[in-house]
Amino acid sequence: MARSQFRMFRSVVPGIEAVAADSNQSFARHTHEQFGIGLVSSGAQKSLSGRGMVEAGAGDIITVNPNEVHDGSPIGEGRSWRILYFDPEMIAANVSEITEGRRSAVEISHPVLHDKAIAARFEVAFALVTSAAEHRLRLEEVLLELVARVVVEVVPNEGQVGPQSIRTAQDMIDCDPTAAISLSDLARASRLSRFQVLRGFAKATGMTPHAYLVQRRIHLARHLIAGGAPLAEAAVASGFVDQSHMTRVFVRKYGVSPRAYANAVA
Repeated sequence: MARSQFRMFRSVVPGIEAVAADSNQSFARHTHEQFGIGLVSSGAQKSLSGRGMVEAGAGDIITVNPNEVHDGSPIGEGRSWRILYFDPEMIAANVSEITEGRRSAVEISHPVLHDKAIAARFEVAFALVTSAAEHRLRLEEVLLELVARVVVEVVPNEGQVGPQSIRTAQDMIDCDPTAAISLSDLARASRLSRFQVLRGFAKATGMTPHAYLVQRRIHLARHLIAGGAPLAEAAVASGFVDQSHMTRVFVRKYGVSPRAYANAVA
């Protein structure tokens, strides 16, 4: 029995479309105007791309270039996948930034990638693109890293950035960890590109800017709770969306709930 279910999600990022599909149908040759980066969730498929005939199974990253003629047929009973479509102008701008202006015209080299780290990064990117926009810093980080790894093929920890510039970005977070800071804000303050901030910050501190921001917020929450602040007030005052968000981070960082911590220090 033929099935072909497609769902288009509301994207919080202009220039990106998010689609999920579950289908056992074969699709005729066609093109897209955008770059596509996707992940096969289950099953397998074979397709003719501009880069040859390829096969992809569950856990594989699949890609397509703008106006690249391709098709797709299931291997077995069907397959499901999720994919992000990027406007070419967005990819070109990111590539130019990542390569410090050395490249802007670009083509994704590999139609299929067998890389668990990239697959995990895609999972986070898709979730953030299709959810609320409050995780702006994390979203910028993940999308930039996804483009760097899939399109530019930059390896982790590549490049050097001066420590003083990164210290400027770090100070910006330290001054007000409750502020809604974006990667672009940190880049402007430190006079670096977003990609330079992302890679340099991780090298200097061992954390991405978003992870560092969350760590500063949970430290602040812990001090507020120790001082007797109600949990809901401590969550808002330390920059979290709500108490449940603070609780998830608190347990992950300290191994106990905020309530248990409050009772222990009361």
